Amino acid sequence: MNKPAAMSFGESNPEPPPDCRLCSRLAEFRDANRSAHPDWFNGPVPCFGAKQAKLLIVGLAPGLQGANKTGRPFTGDWAGDLLYATLLKFGFAEGHYEARADDSLVLKEAMITNAVRCVPPQNKPVAAEITACRPFLAAQISALPGLRVIIALGRIAHDSTLRTLGIPLKDAPFGHNAHHRLKQHEPLLLIDSYHCSRYNTNTRRLTTEMFEHVFESARREIDKR
Repeated sequence: MNKPAAMSFGESNPEPPPDCRLCSRLAEFRDANRSAHPDWFNGPVPCFGAKQAKLLIVGLAPGLQGANKTGRPFTGDWAGDLLYATLLKFGFAEGHYEARADDSLVLKEAMITNAVRCVPPQNKPVAAEITACRPFLAAQISALPGLRVIIALGRIAHDSTLRTLGIPLKDAPFGHNAHHRLKQHEPLLLIDSYHCSRYNTNTRRLTTEMFEHVFESARREIDKR
């Protein structure tokens, strides 16, 4: 599978087809989960949020019993508990998060997607799968003309975002709450965060306060324009 040097925005639909077979390993894993859990979503998880979003949050991939089950990013697992509470706190959401796709939660000025749209075994996509899904990230960025801030949750999301934008990784090294002014894509600001996974929060690599600082920065950036 060839890796594009830089994505040409707008060349793809932002959403994969419901039974996307670009990655045979992921498709087979979905098939197995569909057989074991026919009432789950078990498909490429679509983006969630406002069509005129100024903030795009890029995660890693759907969780097996989270988004792969519910069909909405970060919904049904611990990572979503922290993410949506933070979005509500900083005015990027309204309503109530109840860990299911039909709750009353609505995003404001924000959209959530993943670097890889299908659940990977052991939550670990391989490089070819990240590359195969990159055109959908490129198309989603292109579909947000008012986009001002991207928050990358974890290094894989960070690296895939940079590659999508055609920016060398060495020009914007990953670091928690690191801010990268993307001069090639003014006025876009990329902010990094450790992923809000249970592992990172349990080990205190990421605290609630650390995570909130990232979204506080995004809020300030958007409000000043």
